[in-house]
Amino acid sequence: MHSSLPKVLHEIAGEPLLGYVLSVAQSLVDHYGGRIRVVTGHGAAQVDPFVIDRGAEVIHQNEQLGTGHALQIAIQGFDTDGQTVVLCGDVPLVSQEDIEPLIAAGKSRLAVLSAVASDPTGYGRIVRNDDGKVIAIVEHRDASTSQRDICEINTGIYAAPTSLFQELLPQLTSSNTQNEYYLTDCVQLSVGAGREVHGIPGTMTATMGVNDRQQLADLNQLIQRKRRSALMAHGVTLVDPDTVYLNGRHLEIHPDTIIEPHVTLNGPISIESNVRVGFGCHLTNVVIGEYSVIKPYTVAESATIGREAQIGPFTRLRPGTELADTTHVGNFCEIKNASVAEGSKINHLSYVGDAVIGRHVNIGAGTITCNYDGASKHQTTLGDDVFIGSNTSLVAPVTLGDQVTTGAGSVITNDVESQNLALARSKQINIPGYQRPKKTKG
Repeated sequence: MHSSLPKVLHEIAGEPLLGYVLSVAQSLVDHYGGRIRVVTGHGAAQVDPFVIDRGAEVIHQNEQLGTGHALQIAIQGFDTDGQTVVLCGDVPLVSQEDIEPLIAAGKSRLAVLSAVASDPTGYGRIVRNDDGKVIAIVEHRDASTSQRDICEINTGIYAAPTSLFQELLPQLTSSNTQNEYYLTDCVQLSVGAGREVHGIPGTMTATMGVNDRQQLADLNQLIQRKRRSALMAHGVTLVDPDTVYLNGRHLEIHPDTIIEPHVTLNGPISIESNVRVGFGCHLTNVVIGEYSVIKPYTVAESATIGREAQIGPFTRLRPGTELADTTHVGNFCEIKNASVAEGSKINHLSYVGDAVIGRHVNIGAGTITCNYDGASKHQTTLGDDVFIGSNTSLVAPVTLGDQVTTGAGSVITNDVESQNLALARSKQINIPGYQRPKKTKG
């Protein structure tokens, strides 16, 4: 990958490769019982916290001596009864449905998931005898010319009784070009001991691995197309599907929502019915109520938007923003850690941060809440039916009661009682005959 980031932590559709594999493993454990162990070696300092955060166990492979050695240390301490399933951290698109037949076949014998590749270069080859039974897996670098012509490949995904792995793994040797203990050699050892090995065909898409940036991009496109298709099948309109990106987990978008081109949605996302998300929007961890319109180039993160709201264009909603029903936030406005009650409007060129805004408030163009004194953040509170004149500065902490009006250009530093007009600006002075400075010719 030519990266300081371990391969399994590179992301597709907003989730690390390993995250997809752990999700599948967890679904298997939820269904069958058991435990999840992840063998880490290179990059363990970065990978281990992610694994632990997802509730799995970490097993360190201090010396990278191959996949066979990795599994051998992984199953130490396992009971002899039960079954072990081996997944790969860089094969993210495999699903529980793909693995179910493998588990069924691997209850009493070794079973391997295979796929047919149009270009099998780099993959281990599944070798079958004349009866079609699997007799070996040969790594590409160790394969003969005729074996390299085989298109059925090893996916690296296995299932077998735990006792069988415990019997076979100590018999592995490192007599190969890599001087490693290959897990694939368990196939030949099993066949040599008179035990049949089952090759379970899977789809190439589900078993694609990642070894470089191009393959990372290819898999990202596969999962994006799948997610787009699922949304459209559910009644969501994507005006230009190829330009919409759906990242992360927990994307809940209800029917009759319209998503315009070049939109990026980063989960968790919850969008109710009949919402329109405009061109170029970038939304992360956002909840949007029905019939709201998110106009072009809105950027929102960790924000909640109510029903029938009008947001944008060119609006930024920062974390902690809570907009109630029928609110309006317009062009070049920024809201941060503020709750805005029903029917209130912040339509032009304003910054509202660390604030509580009441119902049916109108905030004029160019208004700012001066929430930071250089050391601490302070809150601005506006009651219901407040009218803030254009270019007002509200110096927090400050509270304005219901139906307060401020004159345009005011700097409000003290609390204002309900139904008052607050003016805080210097008297205008006009100087007749004023001469502007002139440039001197050099």
